[in-house]
Amino acid sequence: MSLSELVNALPIPKEKVNCVYSLMRLLIHSGFFLEILEGYVLAPAAHLFLKDNPFCLTPVILSMLDPVLTEPWHHLSNWLSIEPPTMPFESFHGKAMYEFASREPKFNQTFNEAMSCDARLLSSVVLRDCKDVFKGVDVLVDIGGGTGAMAKAIADAFPDISCMVLELPHVVDGLQGSSNLSFVAGDMFDSVPPADAILLKWILHNWEDDKCVEIIKNCREALLSKGGKGKVIILDMSIDTKRENTDVETLLLVLV
Repeated sequence: MSLSELVNALPIPKEKVNCVYSLMRLLIHSGFFLEILEGYVLAPAAHLFLKDNPFCLTPVILSMLDPVLTEPWHHLSNWLSIEPPTMPFESFHGKAMYEFASREPKFNQTFNEAMSCDARLLSSVVLRDCKDVFKGVDVLVDIGGGTGAMAKAIADAFPDISCMVLELPHVVDGLQGSSNLSFVAGDMFDSVPPADAILLKWILHNWEDDKCVEIIKNCREALLSKGGKGKVIILDMSIDTKRENTDVETLLLVLV
């Protein structure tokens, strides 16, 4: 598609064609488009934002750039000067993020769609490269598993595994399971349903060390109540000590 065709296809005044040209140069430099003789074509990275792509990441981008999440960073200096040990999100909005989501349906939906989108992509990799970890499992609990995208993928791949999603009530309210997938309203800091496999996907990096210990202890109790033999499966981020890639470290700091 040429520059003129692109401008004509978008609700953009002709006077701003130079601005679109500058934007396209930036997107080419960022790896989302390629420029050929006939005009612009999608680079491989851009295919992750196509609606018909089953692994479309658009919901993740929209969620992470939601003003609800970005606005607290504009007030970081105020947060640093206050004494109570709250997080920037809670300091700005007056509520912790999960409590805020329970009272704001629009944000709750946007965030859950992003997590489901991420889970679909990650589950495809896990089931391709780490499938053996689920062999021999009878009952699996996906802690904080959102609307169940990851658990559903596991349940479909392993029909003999009974999968449960443990989530906050406002997340699982109204969700329907299947013959081997169910949703349990609860809190991982209170208790975890008995299981011989417990999945923690993108959970531990959200919490301080003492909270992580609480979560792991409750996982241990859940395994013991099912007979004591089992496993905790952790899918999460870690900072590379070689510092070859700063992307993960940056994301961890954003989530603090």
